[in-house]
Amino acid sequence: MSPSRKFWLFKSEPSCFSFSDLEKRPESTEPWDGVRNYQARNFLRDEIQPGDGVLFYHSGIPRPAVVGTAVVVRGGYPDCTALNPESDAYDPRSTPDAPVWFRVDVRYEKAFPHEVTLEEIKRHPLLGGMELLRRSRLSIQPVTKDEWEVILRLGGILS
Repeated sequence: MSPSRKFWLFKSEPSCFSFSDLEKRPESTEPWDGVRNYQARNFLRDEIQPGDGVLFYHSGIPRPAVVGTAVVVRGGYPDCTALNPESDAYDPRSTPDAPVWFRVDVRYEKAFPHEVTLEEIKRHPLLGGMELLRRSRLSIQPVTKDEWEVILRLGGILS
């Protein structure tokens, strides 16, 4: 693992875009677009880099859970959905010369043999400081290396 590699949790409602949807995309890769929160936008624009790890979290369901991992394959660039008046993510303030919103590209990596539910995360003594538990509505969140490894163990990827 690169010492400069960062880790993130990306939330998506599976009815909109699921982890299996990501796997089915060409080259199992998709732009992560439509984010309309300034703090998450800043992560996308300024901090998330190729090679960073992503915990894919299914939200907005009865049992929210981390279901697998992805990797960032392209760093922040303007989100063109903000320019499209037909898009739900349209923002008339954004222009090609002065974009307001950004996205990254992510590639499916590995599904967890065991989903790691929000309840498991809440109960785990090493995960009590996770951003997920403090800022539950933020769609993109930093994850520490230790939290990353604990989640991978719980999901059945690391022993």
